[in-house]
Order: sequence, then structure tokens, then C-alpha cells
Amino acid sequence: MGLDPGLRRLALGTLLAAYPGSVPPEWAVDLVADGLAGHTLFGGNVIEPTQVSASTAMLRAGRSDVLVAIDEEGGDVTRLAHATGSPYPGNAALGAVGDVTLTRQVYQAIGTELAGVGITLDLAPTVDVNTADDNPIIGTRSFGADPEQVAAHAAAATAGLQVAGVAACAKHFPGHGATVADSHHELPTVDVAPELLRRRDLPPFAAVVAAGTKAVMTAHIRVPALTGTLPATFSRTVLVDLLRHEYGFDGVVVTDALEMKGAALAAGGIAPGAVRALAAGADLLCIGAKVDADLVERVATEIVAALGDGRLDRSRVEQAAGRVADLAAWTRTADRTTAASGDLGYAAARRALRVEGAPTGLDRSLVVQLHGNSTIAEGRVPWGLGPHLGGGAEQIRVVAAETDPADLRRRAAGRPILLVARHLHRLPGGPELVDALSATHPVAVVEMGWPATWRPDHVRAFVTTYGASHANGRAAAEALGLTH
Repeated sequence: MGLDPGLRRLALGTLLAAYPGSVPPEWAVDLVADGLAGHTLFGGNVIEPTQVSASTAMLRAGRSDVLVAIDEEGGDVTRLAHATGSPYPGNAALGAVGDVTLTRQVYQAIGTELAGVGITLDLAPTVDVNTADDNPIIGTRSFGADPEQVAAHAAAATAGLQVAGVAACAKHFPGHGATVADSHHELPTVDVAPELLRRRDLPPFAAVVAAGTKAVMTAHIRVPALTGTLPATFSRTVLVDLLRHEYGFDGVVVTDALEMKGAALAAGGIAPGAVRALAAGADLLCIGAKVDADLVERVATEIVAALGDGRLDRSRVEQAAGRVADLAAWTRTADRTTAASGDLGYAAARRALRVEGAPTGLDRSLVVQLHGNSTIAEGRVPWGLGPHLGGGAEQIRVVAAETDPADLRRRAAGRPILLVARHLHRLPGGPELVDALSATHPVAVVEMGWPATWRPDHVRAFVTTYGASHANGRAAAEALGLTH
């Protein structure tokens, strides 16, 4: 016996799915027609703007108010520019510049690009206060380590997106910046008192609520004093008592991807996680990236079953679906003020750049990019100085822990060596390689990750970009005299 059509449609109205490939498959459009709230686009769905526009038009043929979402943060997390790297420098760089007007302009330009290809919900900005230097998942996605600074830029970013007619979704509530574990792989714990959260992690969320953000995304993190043994995504104390009642948020609560281990392991799977998230007060359930029609139906079936067995009240699911419908209606009627990007992102990256030492005489360097793993949030996006190098520079890629300094010196043949890395201080073998080289050879360093207090001895120059986007790479190459 099949699902009751009305209950199935109600359940689908709370789900944000995804699909593989550059063209929406028939099932993805059919689910939209059946009431699915929307789809998230990932890098595998994006080839170029005309193709994205065609895809979003196909989805809207299923239902005109379908939500089309994307993680377009600029900087290290980009989907539209995943093949080349973002032309925008990202939040850490914008925070380093310290100009909230610039932040608003950058996000308005991002929103204009998204609206131009039919995307209506940006799963951005990241408004976490990055207080853990070795945070493996936030880092340069954050505007900084100071709550007031992050709050100011978070509000500006939200306003910039929404003036372009794209709904903002501030993330990750109640704050992922103090974690030293990645919620894609495990359930991180932030074992602090709620009073510390209010001072350190929550001011940016208060700021985006005041700025009118249309959505807030949950964090798959555990705060024992508030959530007990479960992630915040499944905590009514966090989503209702804190976010809605204390901070006054009346928009859509979006879950981070339920396929992530931080949620799926705690709930016993994606479908049970969807029920727990709805019961806790979430409205729009992001299933994840690896989605097919069967998975969507399993999740919808579990929600309908929970309505029958008492795990969910129908009024709670109707409330969630109603908020999502209101958001979808806003995306259809919102006024749009467009903004051309031009050289905006590259100019911002140049303003963010910090150079210590003397970056002269490096135009014919041996550029050595040190391999580092990307996070799931970042994906495999090109980074580094390679696309920007002129004819006098040579680039190679190595793994720090597997590299003999003597081999690099021979390869350099008297030229300076320029080491390019993300989070060099925590790369296995990275600091040791810098020290061994710089003791007897001219060396400079370009740090494209979250800035740390660590500095190597004896290097000619130390350049901090605050991100690894295409714009960040060009700014560094220009400053070092390496460009075409």
C-alpha cells in the first residue's frame, strides 16, 4: 500500500535533495512536481553558466517556486567556479581587510551571479567565529576570531546576498568555530557553558537575525550543556529555545547535510535523522550530495511513518513546510539590485594580502606547492600560484614529508625556492622542510590557509593570503613579481 499522497507531499515539502550530473534527471523534476522543496547544486552539477541556467529552468518546469540552493561562499568553498577557483577571496580575507562595505559588495556580486543562473538560496555566509587555530573545517571560511568583527561582516554579507534577491543561510548554529574535529566524519564536541557561547559564538547569529537572514543552518556539533549526547541539529533546546525564542529568529531552519557522520551516526541513518531534526524544530532538511529517488522516498516514508506512530506531530511538519513555502514565495517576488563584479574580488584579495620580509628577487623562483588534503566542504578545487605564473618561474608539487631538501636545492639550481601551502605549520614534515631549506638556501613562504602565529626562521619573505581562491593566488603572485 502506497503512501497517502497528501502526507507524502507534506513530507516532501521539507526536503532539500540533490541529483547527479549536469542535467536534472527525470526523477529529480518529477519530485519537484510532487512537492519536493528543492535541490542543492554541487560541483558535479556545474559546467558553465548557460548549462546551470538550463538546469534551473528544467527544475522550475516541475514547479515554479522550487528552491535551488548552492554552497557559494567565495574563497575556498565554491561550486560555480569549482573548475578554476573562486574570483572572490573568501571570508577570512574580507575580515582581514576590515571593510564591511566591501563585504556587502562582494556578497551582492555573488548574489547577482547566482540569481543570473536561477539559484535562489545560498547556503552562506559562514558566520562561525574561528577561535580554534587548527579547526579542520571552518578556518578561512570564517571572517575571523573576534565575535564583533565576525558579526559586522556576517550582517553585511547577509544584506549583500539578499539585496540581490538570493536568500542567505547563515551557518553553522550555534557555532562551529571552536571545533577541532570535522562533522563530516564524526560528531565534534564543544564542551563549554552556554554563557561562553553567548559571548563568543552567538553574536554573529544575533547580527544576521537582525539583518533579516531568511535562513539559518544547524551545526552537527555537540554542546553537552545544551544538547546532551546529540548534535545541535537534533536539539529542541538549541533550535527552538535558543534560536527562535531567545534570538527571535522566525525564518527557515535548515539542517546541515544529514548524510554527514555527525548526524547520521547519532540518528542511525539519514531517514531517522530527518525525523529527529523535524521534531527538534528544523524546517528544511538537507539530505546531502549523494542522493537518488529511492533515498528521497525512504526519507519521505520515514517522516510519514513518524506522523503515524507519534514521533512527529502533524502540526510541526505543517509548520516546517509552511515556512519553506514562505521562503520559496519570497525568492519569486524579492526585489533584485544587481551588482557587476568586474575586478572586485581580485581587488579585495590584494587588499587582504599581508607580506612580511622582503619579497624581492623572487620572480624566477622554483615554486613548490606542498600537497594538502581538501575538506569535503571545499572539494577538489584548484588552488595555488600555478595559473598566475609568468615564464620565469617553474612550479612543482610535492608532499612535504616525502621530500628531500637536497633534491629541491638541486632542482632550484641557485634560484630562490618559494614554498606554497595551506596550513603549513600543521602539514606533516612541513615546518621541518622549511627549516632545512632556509638554513642554506633563499626561501620564501606563501601561506594560503588560516593564519597561525608560527613563523619559520631565516625565510626571505612570508606572505599570508587568508585563502586559496583564484583571487588569493593572483594577489600573491603579483606581489612576488611572478605574474605573466
